[in-house]
Amino acid sequence: MAKNAKILAQEMILPAGININGREAWDICVHKEETFDRVFAQGSLGLGEAYMDGWWDCKRLDEFFYRVICHKLDKKFNFKWPLILQIITSFVLNQQAGKKAFEIGKKHYDIGNDLFQLMLGKTMAYSCGYWSSPIKPAKNLNEAQEAKFELICKKLGLKKGMEVLDIGCGWGTFMKYASKRYGVKSVGITVSKEQTELAKKLCKGLPVEIKLQDYRKTHRQFDRIVSIGMIEHVGSKNYKNYMRTVDNCLKDDGLFLLHTIGSDETTTVTDPWVAKYIFPNSHLPSIKQIGEAAEKIFVMEDWQNLGADYDKTLMAWHKNFKRNWPKLEKKYGRKFFRMWEYYLLSCAGMFRARGAQLWQIVFSKKGVPGGWKPVR
Repeated sequence: MAKNAKILAQEMILPAGININGREAWDICVHKEETFDRVFAQGSLGLGEAYMDGWWDCKRLDEFFYRVICHKLDKKFNFKWPLILQIITSFVLNQQAGKKAFEIGKKHYDIGNDLFQLMLGKTMAYSCGYWSSPIKPAKNLNEAQEAKFELICKKLGLKKGMEVLDIGCGWGTFMKYASKRYGVKSVGITVSKEQTELAKKLCKGLPVEIKLQDYRKTHRQFDRIVSIGMIEHVGSKNYKNYMRTVDNCLKDDGLFLLHTIGSDETTTVTDPWVAKYIFPNSHLPSIKQIGEAAEKIFVMEDWQNLGADYDKTLMAWHKNFKRNWPKLEKKYGRKFFRMWEYYLLSCAGMFRARGAQLWQIVFSKKGVPGGWKPVR
C-alpha cells in the first residue's frame, strides 16, 4: 500500500513541479514511507502532523506550499474524517460561546510573551504589516507595522481627545501608537492573560485601559472602534452579534475599522491542522459573511486588500523566530519548532499564492456626510 500511495502522491504533485526526494528547494524529502498513507487518510492534518514528527522535510516550506496552493493540490488532499468531523461540529455547536471565547487566549496567545517579543519585533504587532505604501514603502518589519498603525489612524480620522475601543487589542501597541501620535484615549480588550499583563506594562503612563474580557461584555460608547486580527476568532455563528455589539458601542457619527484575514470562499470551518495546533475555534470570514453580518447595521465606506503584504510579514516573523530560536529552544522544544515553522511558512506560501486575503474595511453607522475620503 505504501508504494502505491507514494506513486499516486507523486502523480498528484508533479503538475506543481514538486518531486519526492528531488533536488529543488521546494521538493519534499520523505524519511518514512508511511507518510503517504497518513496524508491520504487524514489530509492536511496528517501532512502537518507528519512534518511535526519528522517524517518528511523541505528546504523551502513556503515555496512548497506556494506551489501546492497555486495548483489547488490542497483541495485534492484535504478530505476524510478530520474535516468531515469539523463540518458536523460547526453546524451543531457554537465553538466561541461563553467560556469557549477564552480558549484561543489560553492555547495560543498565552504560549509565552518571550516567543512573541522575539518574533514580532519592537511593535509587537501580530497582524499583517503595510509594506506597499505608495508614499513610503517599508524597508523592514518595524517600518511596515508602524505604517499599518498610521494607515489605520488616518482611515479612522483620529483626533486629540477621541475615545477609541480596540477589540482584540493584543499587547496594546496600536493604542500606544495612537495615544502618542494622536492624543486619543483608548480601551483595549483581550481574552489573553499574558497579553493583558504585558500590555499594561507597555502602555504604562498613557491614557490606555486594558481589560481581560469577552467583546460581548462591552457596553459603553466610543468615537472610534478598531479590530485588528480578532474577528478570525469570532466564528461564523457570531458575526451578526459581533456587528451588533460594535454598533451598540459606536457613537452615531463614529467609524469602525475591521482588519481581518479573509477567505475567498464561504465556509464554516478552518483547516484541521491549524484548528488543532495553532488557532482553535478559528474561522476566516468571506466577503459574503462579512456583508451579511454588516447588512442593515453599517454603511461600508471603504474596502482595501493588503493580502500580498502578509507574505513579507510572515517571512520576517519566521526570520526573527529562527534567529532567536537558541533563546527559546530549552523552554519550547524541538517539536514546537517544527510546528511553529510549519505554521509560519505554510501561511506565507498561502498568501504568496493569494489563497487568502487581508482586508481593511471602514464602516460608518449612517454614511459619512459628503463621503469618506480614501486613504492609502
